[in-house]
Amino acid sequence: MGYRVAVVGATGNVGRELLTTLHEREFPIDDIVALASTRSIGSEVSWGEDDVLKVQALDTFSFKGIDIALFSPGAKVSAIHAPRAAAAGTVVIDNTSEFRMDPDVPLVVPEVNPQAIGRYTKRNIIANPNCSTIQMVVALKPLHDIAKIKRVVVATYQSVSGKGKEAMDELFVQTRAIYVNDPIKPEQFTKRIAFNVIPHIDSFMDDGSTREEWKMVVETRKILDPEIAVSATCVRVPVFIGHAEAINIEFENPISAERARAALKAAPGITVIDHQVDEGYVTPQECAGEDSVFVSRIRKDPTVKHGLSIWVVADNLRKGAALNAVQIAELLDRDYLAPAKKKLGAH
Repeated sequence: MGYRVAVVGATGNVGRELLTTLHEREFPIDDIVALASTRSIGSEVSWGEDDVLKVQALDTFSFKGIDIALFSPGAKVSAIHAPRAAAAGTVVIDNTSEFRMDPDVPLVVPEVNPQAIGRYTKRNIIANPNCSTIQMVVALKPLHDIAKIKRVVVATYQSVSGKGKEAMDELFVQTRAIYVNDPIKPEQFTKRIAFNVIPHIDSFMDDGSTREEWKMVVETRKILDPEIAVSATCVRVPVFIGHAEAINIEFENPISAERARAALKAAPGITVIDHQVDEGYVTPQECAGEDSVFVSRIRKDPTVKHGLSIWVVADNLRKGAALNAVQIAELLDRDYLAPAKKKLGAH
């Protein structure tokens, strides 16, 4: 019992990763369609080892008969076409920021709040959280369950792939330019990204924070617990793939590093690599291409009554985007769509 699936934004970093992940995880598909802007019509994207899909135009595509659409075309495009797909009876899993804070749209990380998917019927849309939020809440959930988190202070180290292919190209071109003494003109970033870090992701808001920082605050509360206080500083670093986060957590109840380590090891989607020796931790370079959220450097924070600090790393294109969306589709299939199909078949 397969589905008709559309991938929207199929030519982008996340779109290609969505196609790869759907194929790798053998999601039940009878028919798959790759959609993008009109300028991409006729271009090809890979589907599995040997096949390719010809890209079709999103603007003129009718979603009638499409069961599930995974969207990653940018918020403005999703704002137009996701409701159009939803109205045609398609369940939309949207990877942009457009619907995340809509009270009628569930914001889901399957390891954290899978039960929220059930509310998708209000709009026929499920939102995929921000990449930096996803890996953080996966790591926070098992700790919140055992000691109740009061406050989180996080500094992110986010790779350029989070901004798209052009941003990755800019890091490459600038790095080469430094070695051959060519002039450098930032285009994708506000300052030079090669051999630099930029404490500025997305636009500034009235309170001095950036929208990326705001997303981490409000999304964490929506997914995990509205009572958690979050302070975020989001930084772009000259890394191609993989986001890292230094997270300081204050709890309501006592928790030791040993107990936290055991809870994290037992939690789904997490790999703990935490040895207080050289190389006893994970970096973005090692997590690229991996599905896990990696947790290292688990240690007591002696400056508050119940505090811990941890280091969290994940591939932002996989768990931070495509994998999370496909996991949502898998739960949607298992718990909602497949049982409904069986009921229809029984009648």
